[in-house]
Amino acid sequence: MSRHLAIVPALNEAGAIAAIVAEIREYAPGFDVLVVDDGSLDDTAAIAAAAGARVISMPFNVGIGGAVQCGYLYARDNGYAIAVQVDGDGQHDPRDIPRLLAALHEEPVVEMATGSRFLGEPSGYRPSRARRAGIGVFAMLVSLITGQRVTDATSGFRMSARRGIELFARDYPHDYPEVEAILLLHAHRLRVREVAVGMRPRASGRSTIGRGLQAYYMAKVLFAVAVGLLRARPSVERGKP
Repeated sequence: MSRHLAIVPALNEAGAIAAIVAEIREYAPGFDVLVVDDGSLDDTAAIAAAAGARVISMPFNVGIGGAVQCGYLYARDNGYAIAVQVDGDGQHDPRDIPRLLAALHEEPVVEMATGSRFLGEPSGYRPSRARRAGIGVFAMLVSLITGQRVTDATSGFRMSARRGIELFARDYPHDYPEVEAILLLHAHRLRVREVAVGMRPRASGRSTIGRGLQAYYMAKVLFAVAVGLLRARPSVERGKP
Protein backbone atom coordinates (compact mmCIF):
# COMPACT_ATOMS: atom_id res chain seq x y z
CA MET A 1 0.00 0.00 0.00
CA SER A 2 1.22 3.48 -0.86
CA ARG A 3 1.52 6.12 1.86
CA HIS A 4 -0.23 8.59 -0.45
CA LEU A 5 -3.96 8.67 -1.27
CA ALA A 6 -6.07 10.50 -3.84
CA ILE A 7 -9.62 11.12 -2.57
CA VAL A 8 -12.09 11.53 -5.44
CA PRO A 9 -15.63 12.52 -4.35
CA ALA A 10 -18.06 11.75 -7.16
CA LEU A 11 -21.79 12.22 -7.73
CA ASN A 12 -23.20 10.93 -11.02
CA GLU A 13 -19.84 11.18 -12.80
CA ALA A 14 -20.07 8.02 -14.90
CA GLY A 15 -18.95 10.01 -17.94
CA ALA A 16 -15.71 11.26 -16.38
CA ILE A 17 -14.63 9.01 -13.54
CA ALA A 18 -12.72 6.38 -15.54
CA ALA A 19 -10.56 9.02 -17.19
CA ILE A 20 -9.83 10.72 -13.85
CA VAL A 21 -8.78 7.46 -12.22
CA ALA A 22 -6.58 6.62 -15.21
CA GLU A 23 -4.93 10.06 -15.18
CA ILE A 24 -4.16 9.89 -11.45
CA ARG A 25 -2.61 6.45 -11.89
CA GLU A 26 -0.54 7.74 -14.83
CA TYR A 27 0.64 11.12 -13.52
CA ALA A 28 0.73 10.32 -9.79
CA PRO A 29 1.61 6.61 -9.71
CA GLY A 30 2.62 6.78 -6.06
CA PHE A 31 -0.96 7.54 -5.03
CA ASP A 32 -3.68 4.99 -4.29
CA VAL A 33 -7.04 6.13 -5.66
CA LEU A 34 -10.19 6.14 -3.53
CA VAL A 35 -13.46 7.13 -5.17
CA VAL A 36 -16.19 8.09 -2.70
CA ASP A 37 -19.45 7.57 -4.58
CA ASP A 38 -21.87 9.99 -2.96
CA GLY A 39 -25.14 8.20 -3.63
CA SER A 40 -24.88 8.33 -7.43
CA LEU A 41 -27.86 7.21 -9.49
CA ASP A 42 -25.66 6.11 -12.40
CA ASP A 43 -22.79 3.62 -12.78
CA THR A 44 -20.11 5.84 -11.20
CA ALA A 45 -19.11 3.25 -8.58
CA ALA A 46 -18.90 0.30 -10.97
CA ILE A 47 -16.94 2.27 -13.57
CA ALA A 48 -14.50 3.57 -10.95
CA ALA A 49 -13.89 0.06 -9.63
CA ALA A 50 -13.36 -1.27 -13.15
CA ALA A 51 -10.80 1.52 -13.73
CA GLY A 52 -8.78 0.29 -10.76
CA ALA A 53 -9.92 2.58 -7.94
CA ARG A 54 -10.95 1.56 -4.48
CA VAL A 55 -14.57 2.58 -4.01
CA ILE A 56 -16.68 3.52 -1.01
CA SER A 57 -20.36 3.92 -1.85
CA MET A 58 -22.41 6.10 0.46
CA PRO A 59 -25.93 4.73 1.09
CA PHE A 60 -27.41 8.08 0.05
CA ASN A 61 -26.21 11.53 -0.96
CA VAL A 62 -24.44 13.12 2.02
CA GLY A 63 -23.01 16.14 0.19
CA ILE A 64 -19.48 17.07 -0.83
CA GLY A 65 -18.27 17.69 2.71
CA GLY A 66 -19.49 14.35 4.01
CA ALA A 67 -18.01 12.50 1.04
CA VAL A 68 -14.62 14.18 1.44
CA GLN A 69 -14.58 13.57 5.20
CA CYS A 70 -15.27 9.89 4.50
CA GLY A 71 -12.11 9.91 2.39
CA TYR A 72 -10.11 11.50 5.18
CA LEU A 73 -11.42 8.94 7.66
CA TYR A 74 -10.22 6.21 5.31
CA ALA A 75 -6.83 7.93 4.96
CA ARG A 76 -6.45 8.32 8.71
CA ASP A 77 -7.52 4.78 9.57
CA ASN A 78 -5.26 3.25 6.93
CA GLY A 79 -2.13 5.17 7.88
CA TYR A 80 -1.74 7.44 4.85
CA ALA A 81 0.78 10.26 5.28
CA ILE A 82 -0.53 12.39 2.38
CA ALA A 83 -4.02 12.83 0.93
CA VAL A 84 -5.03 14.89 -2.10
CA GLN A 85 -8.59 15.84 -3.07
CA VAL A 86 -9.38 15.57 -6.79
CA ASP A 87 -12.86 16.34 -8.11
CA GLY A 88 -14.54 13.57 -10.06
CA ASP A 89 -15.79 15.87 -12.85
CA GLY A 90 -12.46 16.22 -14.66
CA GLN A 91 -11.78 19.87 -13.84
CA HIS A 92 -8.70 19.20 -11.71
CA ASP A 93 -5.65 18.14 -13.72
CA PRO A 94 -3.83 15.17 -12.09
CA ARG A 95 -0.61 16.33 -13.76
CA ASP A 96 -0.51 19.02 -11.05
CA ILE A 97 -0.46 16.48 -8.20
CA PRO A 98 3.37 16.13 -8.16
CA ARG A 99 3.65 19.94 -7.96
CA LEU A 100 1.32 20.02 -4.95
CA LEU A 101 3.40 17.28 -3.34
CA ALA A 102 6.63 19.23 -3.90
CA ALA A 103 5.06 22.40 -2.48
CA LEU A 104 3.90 20.53 0.60
CA HIS A 105 7.51 19.75 1.48
CA GLU A 106 9.07 23.12 0.68
CA GLU A 107 10.47 25.16 3.54
CA PRO A 108 8.81 26.26 5.68
CA VAL A 109 6.90 22.98 5.77
CA VAL A 110 3.11 23.36 5.62
CA GLU A 111 0.20 21.05 6.42
CA MET A 112 -1.80 21.76 3.25
CA ALA A 113 -0.99 22.83 -0.31
CA THR A 114 -3.93 24.29 -2.24
CA GLY A 115 -4.18 24.56 -6.00
CA SER A 116 -4.95 28.14 -7.07
CA ARG A 117 -6.49 28.98 -10.43
CA PHE A 118 -5.35 32.58 -10.13
CA LEU A 119 -1.60 32.31 -9.57
CA GLY A 120 1.01 32.36 -12.31
CA GLU A 121 0.10 32.42 -15.98
CA PRO A 122 -3.61 32.48 -16.90
CA SER A 123 -4.89 28.90 -17.00
CA GLY A 124 -7.79 29.46 -19.36
CA TYR A 125 -10.29 29.20 -16.50
CA ARG A 126 -12.94 31.86 -17.01
CA PRO A 127 -15.66 31.90 -14.34
CA SER A 128 -18.71 34.11 -14.76
CA ARG A 129 -18.42 37.69 -13.55
CA ALA A 130 -20.64 36.95 -10.54
CA ARG A 131 -18.65 33.87 -9.57
CA ARG A 132 -15.34 35.70 -9.98
CA ALA A 133 -16.63 38.47 -7.71
CA GLY A 134 -17.67 35.91 -5.10
CA ILE A 135 -14.30 34.18 -5.25
CA GLY A 136 -12.64 37.57 -4.79
CA VAL A 137 -14.75 38.35 -1.72
CA PHE A 138 -13.89 35.03 -0.10
CA ALA A 139 -10.20 35.40 -0.94
CA MET A 140 -10.10 38.86 0.61
CA LEU A 141 -11.98 37.70 3.71
CA VAL A 142 -9.80 34.62 4.28
CA SER A 143 -6.63 36.66 3.68
CA LEU A 144 -7.78 39.18 6.28
CA ILE A 145 -8.63 36.52 8.88
CA THR A 146 -5.52 34.40 8.41
CA GLY A 147 -3.04 37.20 7.81
CA GLN A 148 -1.81 35.32 4.73
CA ARG A 149 -2.47 36.17 1.08
CA VAL A 150 -5.01 33.73 -0.37
CA THR A 151 -6.00 33.99 -4.03
CA ASP A 152 -8.35 31.03 -4.40
CA ALA A 153 -10.27 30.27 -1.20
CA THR A 154 -12.86 28.13 -3.02
CA SER A 155 -10.45 25.66 -4.61
CA GLY A 156 -11.23 22.00 -3.88
CA PHE A 157 -7.90 20.81 -5.29
CA ARG A 158 -5.81 20.48 -2.15
CA MET A 159 -3.27 18.17 -0.57
CA SER A 160 -2.91 17.55 3.17
CA ALA A 161 -0.14 16.08 5.28
CA ARG A 162 -0.82 13.73 8.20
CA ARG A 163 -1.87 16.38 10.72
CA GLY A 164 -4.32 17.83 8.21
CA ILE A 165 -5.69 14.34 7.54
CA GLU A 166 -6.27 13.75 11.24
CA LEU A 167 -7.96 17.13 11.66
CA PHE A 168 -10.28 16.73 8.67
CA ALA A 169 -11.13 13.15 9.64
CA ARG A 170 -12.69 14.34 12.86
CA ASP A 171 -13.95 17.80 11.87
CA TYR A 172 -14.74 18.81 8.29
CA PRO A 173 -17.29 21.37 7.05
CA HIS A 174 -20.12 19.63 5.22
CA ASP A 175 -21.79 22.22 3.00
CA TYR A 176 -19.64 24.21 0.52
CA PRO A 177 -16.63 23.38 2.71
CA GLU A 178 -13.64 24.88 0.90
CA VAL A 179 -13.53 28.30 2.59
CA GLU A 180 -14.33 26.93 6.04
CA ALA A 181 -11.65 24.24 5.73
CA ILE A 182 -8.92 26.88 5.33
CA LEU A 183 -10.16 28.70 8.40
CA LEU A 184 -10.34 25.42 10.30
CA LEU A 185 -6.65 24.84 9.60
CA HIS A 186 -5.89 28.40 10.67
CA ALA A 187 -7.81 27.90 13.93
CA HIS A 188 -5.58 24.92 14.67
CA ARG A 189 -2.40 26.84 13.74
CA LEU A 190 -1.70 24.67 10.73
CA ARG A 191 -0.01 26.29 7.74
CA VAL A 192 -1.23 26.49 4.14
CA ARG A 193 0.57 27.24 0.87
CA GLU A 194 -0.99 27.96 -2.55
CA VAL A 195 0.32 26.50 -5.82
CA ALA A 196 -0.56 27.62 -9.33
CA VAL A 197 -2.63 24.96 -11.13
CA GLY A 198 -4.71 24.70 -14.26
CA MET A 199 -8.48 24.29 -14.43
CA ARG A 200 -10.23 22.31 -17.15
CA PRO A 201 -13.84 22.33 -18.36
CA ARG A 202 -16.11 19.81 -16.69
CA ALA A 203 -15.98 16.45 -18.46
CA SER A 204 -19.49 15.49 -17.31
CA GLY A 205 -22.32 16.45 -15.00
CA ARG A 206 -23.04 19.96 -13.83
CA SER A 207 -22.07 22.20 -10.94
CA THR A 208 -24.17 22.05 -7.79
CA ILE A 209 -23.89 25.86 -7.63
CA GLY A 210 -25.98 27.08 -10.55
CA ARG A 211 -26.62 30.72 -11.34
CA GLY A 212 -29.73 30.77 -9.17
CA LEU A 213 -27.78 29.46 -6.17
CA GLN A 214 -24.74 31.71 -6.29
CA ALA A 215 -26.22 34.38 -4.00
CA TYR A 216 -27.43 31.67 -1.61
CA TYR A 217 -23.97 30.07 -1.66
CA MET A 218 -22.27 33.34 -0.78
CA ALA A 219 -24.70 34.13 2.02
CA LYS A 220 -24.46 30.64 3.48
CA VAL A 221 -20.66 30.53 3.44
CA LEU A 222 -20.37 34.02 4.94
CA PHE A 223 -22.75 32.99 7.72
CA ALA A 224 -20.79 29.78 8.31
CA VAL A 225 -17.54 31.74 8.49
CA ALA A 226 -19.05 34.11 11.06
CA VAL A 227 -20.26 31.19 13.18
CA GLY A 228 -16.91 29.43 12.81
CA LEU A 229 -15.04 32.46 14.12
CA LEU A 230 -17.13 32.37 17.28
CA ARG A 231 -16.87 28.62 17.71
CA ALA A 232 -14.49 27.43 20.41
CA ARG A 233 -11.84 25.06 19.08
CA PRO A 234 -8.95 23.39 20.91
CA SER A 235 -5.62 24.86 19.89
CA VAL A 236 -3.06 22.49 18.41
CA GLU A 237 0.60 23.21 19.05
CA ARG A 238 3.01 22.42 16.25
CA GLY A 239 4.75 19.12 16.83
CA LYS A 240 1.99 17.75 19.05
CA PRO A 241 -0.83 15.36 17.98
